[in-house]
Formats: sequence, structure tokens, C-alpha cells
Amino acid sequence: MAAALEETPVSYEDLADIERDFDDAETDIIRKQVLLTAPLYSRRSKTISQIPNFWPLVLEQAPPDIDQYIQPSDSALLLSSLLNLSVSHFEIDLDPRSVSIRFEFAENEYFDDRVLEKKFWHRRSRDGWSGLVSEPVGIKWKTDRDLTGGLLDMVVKAWEADRSTSTISQSNSNSNGAGNSTRGLTPEQKALKRKIENTGMGGLSFFAWFGFIGRHISAEESAAATALEKQKRAAREARKSKKRKSRSRSSSCTPSSDEDEEEEGVGEDDVGMSLEIFPDGDDLAVAFTEDLWPGAIKYFTQAQEQDALSDADFESDDDEGLDEPAEDSEDEDERPAKKQRSG
Repeated sequence: MAAALEETPVSYEDLADIERDFDDAETDIIRKQVLLTAPLYSRRSKTISQIPNFWPLVLEQAPPDIDQYIQPSDSALLLSSLLNLSVSHFEIDLDPRSVSIRFEFAENEYFDDRVLEKKFWHRRSRDGWSGLVSEPVGIKWKTDRDLTGGLLDMVVKAWEADRSTSTISQSNSNSNGAGNSTRGLTPEQKALKRKIENTGMGGLSFFAWFGFIGRHISAEESAAATALEKQKRAAREARKSKKRKSRSRSSSCTPSSDEDEEEEGVGEDDVGMSLEIFPDGDDLAVAFTEDLWPGAIKYFTQAQEQDALSDADFESDDDEGLDEPAEDSEDEDERPAKKQRSG
């Protein structure tokens, strides 16, 4: 049975404020955790640097939230060339949820880059949305070795063209980094959209993740939205302290200006999402940050245990072969009694 909130002294704003207080507390917890564990991660990095193929083995045991995006061709590259992986919180004082995920590679047959780093900023918009946003990172692919089929390069070109032909302002703060729907798409964006529409996005390379953008919200716009939200919360607290008993149903249910702003941003956001080649890019960043990075030793240990089980099974098969009786002693010189292990 649905609760009639209108019949209680509690408003939707009260519930929303509690959720925001939880969010603030969780942010403080993350900040403290990052500072407390920094020496431990430094110690771990020094230790695992002495273990060959540590990170490739960790990725071999990656959780489903990550593994589902790694295709066989990606796996071949990562397992043979990945040297190091690290996660840092580069806005620890401003917002510790902003993260940088850095991959270091050995020379390989796919691209010239030795380091690929993807940054994610935690931002808030005026319509109340908050989450991770990013900018596309180009990869210097070698000839005919682009695992994204040209999509990543097109995202980078569309992004650069948009930034060079427009000044990002408050009017497009809710649009995706690929552009503002009110002024139309640039030629590069139109080409990207056609490419996406004509390409089966299933089985897309993990490296397309470097093209994730999300909603385009600058640091200044995010700060303004956060300040505005604090002002609104303070005003609500003041009203509650003076008129707690005189709240009417209309005051608690009337749509706020925030909701109106959200309505205005929907169309622009839809246009932006139509130009995303990796819509789940923020979720993947969270999986790296909150699962793979802190649990690296656990996943490495699982990889070692898996290898040990595989070796035991192989040796068991060999032992069974030794127990089989020779059928024709006369043919012993013609064929071996047991197949030898190669290598």
C-alpha cells in the first residue's frame, strides 16, 4: 500500500535533503580513505613491480563488470603488453570521486603510445544530476591496427571541432561534449553519427572506452550548481524552522525550478548520447576504481590458483596415461607408449 506522504509532516524535499547528506558523508569517507590508504598503495606498487605480468594476470581474472567489455583482440594486447595500471584521485580536496586511470604499455604492434591515461571528473549540473564526465583520449594506432575501427579517432575529431567552433556557456551546460543540439551538429559530428548508426556496436573494443565523454559540465558550472544547491537547502532549512507546522500540500508538491531545468536538458542529453560510442564508460571507470584497483592482489592470487589447478589437471592426465597397459609389446619400437608433453 502506497504511503500518503501528503498526509504527513514530511515533504519530498525532506527526503531529498537526507539523501544529499548521505552523499556528503560518503564523499568525506572516500576522501579520508584515499589519504589513509595512500602509503599502502605506494608499498603495494613497489612490491608488485617485482612480479612479472602482475597486471595482465589481474585482468585475466577481472570481475564481470570489466571483463564483459574486453574482447579477445583486446585481451591479446593487454596480456602481452600491459606493464602497469594505476588509479589516482587528482581532485582530493575538491571532489575525491574524480579519478584518473593510467595504463602503461610496452612496445606493441597496435599503437605507439606507451601511456594511456583517462580522467574522469565528478560534476554536478543545475538540474540536479551528478556523476562522472570525461574527455576523449586519442590513441596513435599503427597502420591497419585500430581496434575501434576508426570510431575513437572520429570521436576525438568531433570533440576538437566542436570546441574550436563554439564557446561552452551556461546555455549548453547540460549537453553532451559532442555538441549543442540548438545549433546543430558539426560536419565531424554528423560523420560520427552516421558511422555509429551503420556500425554494429556489439563486441566493440575495450579501447573505445577512451572515447567516453558523458555530459559536458565544466568545473565552473559544477561549482555554480553546487553553490546554488547549498543556497536552496539553506533556504529550505530556514523555512522549515519557521513554518514547519504550516506547510501545505501545494508547497511540498509544487514542481521546483530544478525540475523545469531538467525538462529543458532532456533533448540536449539525448543528442549527446546518440554520439557516445561507449555509453557505459562511467560505470567501467567505477569498476576499475572501486573493484579491480583495490582488489588487485586478490585477483592476482585467483590467477595463480587457477594456473595451479590447470597444471594439476594436466599432470593428472599424464599420470593416467602411465597406468594404461601396453597392448602390443611387439609394436613398442614403432610408436611411443605415452605421448610426450611438448615444450
